[in-house]
Amino acid sequence: MTAAVVLVACGGLVLYGALSPGGEEKEKREVPTASVTYEVTGTGTADITYQARSESGRATVVKAAPLPWRTTVPVPLGRTPVVSIVLGEKGGQARCAVAVRGRHLQSATASGGFGRATCTGSLPDPGPSPDPADAAPAG
Repeated sequence: MTAAVVLVACGGLVLYGALSPGGEEKEKREVPTASVTYEVTGTGTADITYQARSESGRATVVKAAPLPWRTTVPVPLGRTPVVSIVLGEKGGQARCAVAVRGRHLQSATASGGFGRATCTGSLPDPGPSPDPADAAPAG
């Protein structure tokens, strides 16, 4: 009798965990991305802000990055790849560039004290997600 009560109690806890909202696993959808290369050339340092894969949508900021600087990151399709540079008080000259999947899209130059430049590109929309019901054979 005691074993039956324990078994029912355990079964109830399992059922509760399966049916409660916190017990469900959220289905994660992988958003397709494109490989984006951001590059900043010049001398000295610059504050660099760029878009990468981020669930919050926030940009990544690198303060006083030594130049030259380069990174390649995945960016979700449908987002705008962008890199911005701001030179320091001492100025100088720096050039930003954006390339998607190895193809150069844009470059711009900043010069002088607190000079600024921004480079952007565009990525195609990811398109509609395939519906599993559409993949079922007709019959």
